[in-house]
Amino acid sequence: MDEMRKKSNNLSGTWWIMLSVVTASVMTLGARGVYVELDSRMLVILRAIGGIALVGVAMGVTPQRVGAIRFSSPWLHILRGAMVGCSTHLGFYAIGQMPLATATVLFFSAPIWTTLFAPMVLGERVGPRRWAAVLVGFIGVLIVVRPGSLEIGPPVFAALGSSALFAAVLLMSRKVANRDGPWATYLSSVAVTVVLSLPVTLPIWHVPVSGYGWFLLAVVTLSSMIRNIADIQAYRVADASFLAPLSYLRLIIIAIAAYFWFNEVPDAYTWVGGAVIICAALYIAQREAVQNR
Repeated sequence: MDEMRKKSNNLSGTWWIMLSVVTASVMTLGARGVYVELDSRMLVILRAIGGIALVGVAMGVTPQRVGAIRFSSPWLHILRGAMVGCSTHLGFYAIGQMPLATATVLFFSAPIWTTLFAPMVLGERVGPRRWAAVLVGFIGVLIVVRPGSLEIGPPVFAALGSSALFAAVLLMSRKVANRDGPWATYLSSVAVTVVLSLPVTLPIWHVPVSGYGWFLLAVVTLSSMIRNIADIQAYRVADASFLAPLSYLRLIIIAIAAYFWFNEVPDAYTWVGGAVIICAALYIAQREAVQNR
């Protein structure tokens, strides 16, 4: 019975993670597209305001699906929301400044950061094999950024910082979502993001100047909400080790779309370093699955 339930949960998780992969790819491409007329800081706050509005619409249209919005641990929601907001600011800045495939590869270092933080945040014991995988993963990062041959400036640090913060968010998400559900978890994250973003956006406040810009902003907002809900649901019902390989399909989607839309061609270092990072992350997920049995 437990085995059947696990298979059913993993199947449900597959649908959720594939929805996350597609919407995350759309969000990334839309963010790059609107960057020409919207500062990344404005994109973050306008997307968050739109997210709050979308939750309100969802509550009005399908209240039975959304359910009651409650925050059983307000400070935990605020802390998680602050991390989400900072991660989003750094991530959108990196997306606007770097080749999309390179930024995406660096975002994929999140499982490596998760392993690094787990002993401090969760008191989890990490064995020598996973530490070795962490080291290999960071070697992959070095291959991508190529110290000495590629200028390591703010965009690289922003992408890695976004990934590290996202890893901390992942460590908190299951606990928060299991208590209060995905909609409350998402609502708190966008609400806190709006508050944190006001000091850096009010002095430069502006909106898209074209209808196409507004369209891309709407696409980013909607796809971001769906991606967040899908991520939360996927990791609530299915094993992270089962979901991990599927999540890396995003790199292929973004690389192909960036080639046709922005004429970007990832270099060999990006592919090789990305492969090293992904292999390290998959091994970490596999070791976690073995440890949890």
